[in-house]
Amino acid sequence: MIGDHDSRRRAALDHGAYPAQPHHGEPRRRSALNRFLGGSPAAVLVKLLFLSVLVGAVMAMLGLTPGLLFWRLYDLTRSLIDLGLETFHDFGRWILAGAAVVVPIWFIARLLTVSRER
Repeated sequence: MIGDHDSRRRAALDHGAYPAQPHHGEPRRRSALNRFLGGSPAAVLVKLLFLSVLVGAVMAMLGLTPGLLFWRLYDLTRSLIDLGLETFHDFGRWILAGAAVVVPIWFIARLLTVSRER
């Protein structure tokens, strides 16, 4: 039976001879790059590569290209803006039509009220 029975050496090992490592259950400190990426750069690269192939295959099956996708999104945005402006145009017409009736009636009512107060 061969072993080191020197108590001085064992005490030195027990009291910090090795660098402090996180205990079981404590979270490890992650670098700023790992926090930003959400994992190690290699793992994130593999995930992004896999997702890119998957999305590219689906887009190819649907006949979509990035340029076509951009222009469809652009056309959708333009049509929504035009619809909104058309709504405001109609709203403006309603305001003018209502004001053509309300303002003269209000003005006549004010004239009659002022003439009674004298």
